[in-house]
Amino acid sequence: MNLPAAQPAHLDTAAHALADPTRRRILRLVRDDERSAGELAAEFTHLSRPAVSQHLRVLKRAELVAVRRDGNHRMYRCRPEGLDDMRTFIDEMWTDRLARLKRAAENADRPARQPAKKKGKHS
Repeated sequence: MNLPAAQPAHLDTAAHALADPTRRRILRLVRDDERSAGELAAEFTHLSRPAVSQHLRVLKRAELVAVRRDGNHRMYRCRPEGLDDMRTFIDEMWTDRLARLKRAAENADRPARQPAKKKGKHS
């Protein structure tokens, strides 16, 4: 199976963005519905609004969220295609493992070959 290669720079940026639990939670919040920055900040009572804005900037830089202006509000929504390089990388790793497992299983099913007996002189 030939898969397109993951883009290393984007993969690293997306992995960094997803490494933080707050950013993962933000992604879950905007997965199905567009939400304003204020609505998102209200979900994180332990964080300041500027801290939530910083998390949103990291997600935007990683192309994991899209931003739309609506008057004075910025509306955020998830960009599932932003995870394509991550998905490709995981698929590559999984496909390689499956191919190795298949080869090992096929080799295990083959009867072991006996070395040919040498014809020797009889004394």
